[in-house]
Formats: sequence, C-alpha cells, structure tokens
Amino acid sequence: MPQKYIEKILRAKVYDVAIETPLDFARSLSERLQNTVYLKREDLQSVFSFKLRGAYNKMSLLDAGEKQHGVIAASAGNHAQGVALSANRLGINALIVMPTTTPEIKIKSVRAMGAEIELFGDSYSEAYTHAQQLADASQRVFIHPYDDPDVIAGQGTVAMEILRQHTAGLDAIFVPVGGGGLLAGVAVYAKFVRPDIKIIGVEPDDADCL
Repeated sequence: MPQKYIEKILRAKVYDVAIETPLDFARSLSERLQNTVYLKREDLQSVFSFKLRGAYNKMSLLDAGEKQHGVIAASAGNHAQGVALSANRLGINALIVMPTTTPEIKIKSVRAMGAEIELFGDSYSEAYTHAQQLADASQRVFIHPYDDPDVIAGQGTVAMEILRQHTAGLDAIFVPVGGGGLLAGVAVYAKFVRPDIKIIGVEPDDADCL
C-alpha cells in the first residue's frame, strides 16, 4: 500500500498550478522554543493553501467523459478555491456547494475563479450531503477534500519538497489535521523515505479548513 502512494505522489501533476513553496527558518519561534523550527509556506500558493495540490491532481486524472460531466465539491473555504481554480485551468465546469453561513468574501473569491455556487444548509455537513446527492443525480464527479487517494497524493508532494529542501537532520514534521488528507500524504511519503522522522498531527481549534 505505501508503495502505491509513493508512486502516485511522484507522478502528481500539482506543478501545473502550484509552486514549490519555501521552507523558511522561523527565527523567533526557534528562539522561543529553544529548538530549530522551519515553516513550510503553503500560504504562498495562489489560493493560500495546500488544498490546490490535491484538488488539481485528482481532477487532472479524470477521463474525457468525467471532465465533460463536470465536478462538484462541498466546501466553505480553501478546498472550494482549489477546486475552482483547478477546474478553470483544466476547462472543467465546477459546482461548489457552500453553507449559507459562508462569508461573502469567500463566495466572491470562488465565483471569481469561474465556478458555479449553490448555497445550502447551515453547516458543512449539510452542504456535503447535498453535494453528494447532486453528484449522483447529475453524474458530476465529486471531489472529496481529503478521502481520495489522488487528493492524498497531491498533498503528499508537500513532504517530497520538505525532504528535498532540508537534507540535514530532521526530528519531526508537525502537520495540521482537518480531514486528514495532508497528514496522510505527508506521513506516507516521509515515513517511506525517512522512517526515523516522527510525524505529529496537530488539530486546529477552528475546523473551517475544508
């Protein structure tokens, strides 16, 4: 199983839209913690998040028929922007289901990338269920924010970059955990290449990262 994901990560087509973000030394944080800390600057991506990697990799692998039917996703944040931008680059029609509570600035950002938007429900879970129902009815491909091998592989390119950028000793990689796609991708690659590295998941207080 790990070998399957390693191959997918190495073949991921994320760099059609994503950049290799820098691994910056965090001087102040290092001094405060009395350790050596680096930050992987995924905030420098065009959608300010790693989510673009997984969404684009998944969508780039769709066949012609799937692309013709279009894609659909449920998101109130970064995944929505990743899907919208990826669809725009690939010439695929995208429908994003967002909760009615989504801030207007996020709705405008996704719409500006060319995606259609449907507001539904008061929570992400309600929007998610509705999006799955629409996918079944319309034959659109549902782009999951994390529970998909190709999405996980796209996120795993973050670990590939980290290990290429920092070849010296590395004790641990701390990974934020929302749905778990980034954690899974980073863990499978890093542990395969450097099994001595600890992978530590960190759950944010705000789960609005989908």
